[in-house]
Amino acid sequence: MYVAINGTGNSKSIYIMSSYRKNNGKTSSRIFRKLGRLNDLLPQFDNNEEKLLEWARSEAKKDTLSHQQDTAPVLIPFSSDKKIKKNEVLLFIQSICSNLHFDNICRNIKNHHKFEYDIHRILCDLVYARVLYPSSKRSSFSFAHSLLEQPKYKLQDIYRSLSILAEESDYIQAEVYRNSNFLHKRNTKVLFEQEDELKKYGKSKEHRPNPIVGMGLFMDGDGFPLAFDIFPGNQNEQKSLKPLEHKVIQDFDCSEFIYCSDSGLASQNNKLFNDIGGRSYVIQYRKVGSSTFIDLKDLDENDPEVYESIYYKEVPIESKKISETLIVTYSPIDKTRADRQSKKHDK
Repeated sequence: MYVAINGTGNSKSIYIMSSYRKNNGKTSSRIFRKLGRLNDLLPQFDNNEEKLLEWARSEAKKDTLSHQQDTAPVLIPFSSDKKIKKNEVLLFIQSICSNLHFDNICRNIKNHHKFEYDIHRILCDLVYARVLYPSSKRSSFSFAHSLLEQPKYKLQDIYRSLSILAEESDYIQAEVYRNSNFLHKRNTKVLFEQEDELKKYGKSKEHRPNPIVGMGLFMDGDGFPLAFDIFPGNQNEQKSLKPLEHKVIQDFDCSEFIYCSDSGLASQNNKLFNDIGGRSYVIQYRKVGSSTFIDLKDLDENDPEVYESIYYKEVPIESKKISETLIVTYSPIDKTRADRQSKKHDK
């Protein structure tokens, strides 16, 4: 910034000017601050114009430093060890719920049902509690009273809302998915299915005698949740896949994708369903003695341990007469031997 005296005769004024660049790339100047009329300021400096200009230059220097500080980027230190405060996390979650348009979703739900309570406030508070203080609905209601915005609904309103939220679950999931694309472009070319263990007695993978609940969860290619479904624990998990995929295809407009799963869900019907309409399926291998699934293309067969290992996958085969499980194995050593034999036959 610099000092300039503009005007003529007794109407001269002293200004602090700032330079800037126009859109066409040319530089220009504009008034940043008017210090006053020259005739009014001179008496304050014994009518000495040089002293007045010296003072004006010092003011311009102050304005320059102040302007640089105001326009300088703000650096926010980050520490992975620092514990984030509850209110800071809450503001972050609130912004996500707002960007997912929970208000519009709940407004549409209310148009289809008859109730007076604020289902939007209830849904948001339940989400906040699930992230910050996961517990029962009663405890979540108590937790909501610790937030800055106190709930105006009652505990019984939460219980009444649960049946509505359950009934509208598919609609909520579909709308959240659509709105999430405004936050982050969803990668739905590859879908992964993960199932958990309605409390009913069934076969548990951990061989526990407790009643279990089945939950099917679809994730997109980046690992973000896409859709879920709940089914009784005594139901064959293979039968849970097709209804969930129908939901993904209809509600999420994801008709073309590659489905990746472990062998437990790879029944013949499920494979046939995922071999049409632009869909494909992948059944993953795992190393003998390990529960971790791998892609054979990622194996470094120059590694002696990898080269000498055996990998397998289980492929269920169902027919009207019998149900079987086909064990498919892969061994880098056997592959090398097979290649050698093939070359001998070619000769």
